[in-house]
Amino acid sequence: MEAKIDMGKTKYIFVTGGVLSGVGKGITAASIGAVLQAKGKSLSIQKCDPYLNVDAGLLNPAEHGECFVTKDGAETDLDLGHYERFLDIEVTQQSATLSGRLLKELIDDERAGKFEGKTVQLVPHLTRAIQRKIELASEGSDVHIVELGGTVGDYEGLSFVEAFREFGRRVGRENALFVHVVYVPYIGTSKEFKSKPAQNALSDLRGFGIVPDIIIVRTDSPAPESIKRKIAMFGGVPDDAVLMMPNVDSVFKIPERIAESTLLPILNHFVGDEVAPDMRRWQGLVSMQESDKSEVVRIGLVAKYLDNEDTYLSVLEALKSAAWHEGVVLETTWINAETATDEDFATVDGLLVPGGFGVRGVEGKVAAARYALEHDVPYLGICLGLQTLVIAAARRGGLGHANSDEFEKSGQNVVYIMEDQVGKESTGGTLRLGDYPAQLVPDSLAARLYDGTTIVERHRHRYEVNQAFLEQIEKGGIVVSGTSPDGRLVEFVEAPGKRYIIATQAHPEFRSRPMRPHPLFGGLIHAARPRSPHLPTPDNRPAAN
Repeated sequence: MEAKIDMGKTKYIFVTGGVLSGVGKGITAASIGAVLQAKGKSLSIQKCDPYLNVDAGLLNPAEHGECFVTKDGAETDLDLGHYERFLDIEVTQQSATLSGRLLKELIDDERAGKFEGKTVQLVPHLTRAIQRKIELASEGSDVHIVELGGTVGDYEGLSFVEAFREFGRRVGRENALFVHVVYVPYIGTSKEFKSKPAQNALSDLRGFGIVPDIIIVRTDSPAPESIKRKIAMFGGVPDDAVLMMPNVDSVFKIPERIAESTLLPILNHFVGDEVAPDMRRWQGLVSMQESDKSEVVRIGLVAKYLDNEDTYLSVLEALKSAAWHEGVVLETTWINAETATDEDFATVDGLLVPGGFGVRGVEGKVAAARYALEHDVPYLGICLGLQTLVIAAARRGGLGHANSDEFEKSGQNVVYIMEDQVGKESTGGTLRLGDYPAQLVPDSLAARLYDGTTIVERHRHRYEVNQAFLEQIEKGGIVVSGTSPDGRLVEFVEAPGKRYIIATQAHPEFRSRPMRPHPLFGGLIHAARPRSPHLPTPDNRPAAN
């Protein structure tokens, strides 16, 4: 029998899902973490994805949602954004574990002779590699939460399920808690909830040697208690270990829901204390969301992926957070970048052009920037949104064919590829990724918003502003208000004299928090309010760098 390993005082929670993907495992994992944080526990968290990709950088955002970037430059699944927003932490590449990277490392080790001629197998070699990643990601925390992407029973996820089972055996069941999230559909024709898919999902999990300690049952509407009892019976757990979780109008209500449920005694027993979680921050956030608001602010999101809001998830969350703290109702209008017209732009109070890649829809984004400059409409540009603002300004400043190297090769490309990115246009993991510092011009709008001149933001790009064209760009109405510390890269531009036109090469949405909105988003919402009295100086800013 394999001996237990000593992992210090760390406790491990494994979150799996059944029936279908997208059932809410990431929100569940983050919410359980938030409750344990409210009890005073230190948290670390990790997403295991069974995809054979090395990272999420080349995954189609229309299918998988946004690519979330960590401070150390890992391109990851959007669930890591949920983790950061709920737990107010900054995760690293250790929090993202994909099959592709693990298999690549195993093959590299085999080719280097590290297995000394032994046969390399999924069990035990891949499962041990998964467990090593869990051990590394959990160092120094009271509780480490691990979420498995997909559903239990997927072929590509079997090694992870086995690794979780082995890990629980190694650390001892008193140090490993298994949470299974299932979905129970409502059949309209027969007017009843059907628990059979969830029962089968639980049977699959138990068949792989894992008996859950907690079952979260997702439904579109409240289900009867009989469903809870049936799930408990087929899951092999007490009724109190099952939490029915119908849809809610705000995911930020879920931590308090868990804290008030019969799951709290289970969590208390698991971590070894009866300390009541202090949920006042979450109560305050929900109260802010639900407070009466009469003023409406309409923000036009000029984008090309309109059929999957997860593509711009962090941007939307940052806008919502800013609106709550401004005390206004946010209405997001999706403007198709491929067909956008001035008439579309005229229907909103402010414009936001998010990051992106490729030529499709770019002229609509340039048109949005031009419209903002000409009509003094509040505008926030993110990454590509900075580049389209620069292109629009350069065209207004006399360069009628101004463009970007990414879209067209010409003698008037005011945006060009960074020197160290040449030849890497089609390769993954090679962009300028993660945290980089910027120096802001004193007394600029950017400096006033950040309340300082030295800041750090996350990046994901390979093109930059060509400063050889600054004269024409400035003639078109914008100035550079922030650069890299060495002055080589343009990080911020803004339009002096306008209500609020600012753009950054960075991705500030990744550092926005529900209880501490990012100042660039707060500034946009404030400036877009009808008859906004002054330029914003938000009190809620990102944590000091």
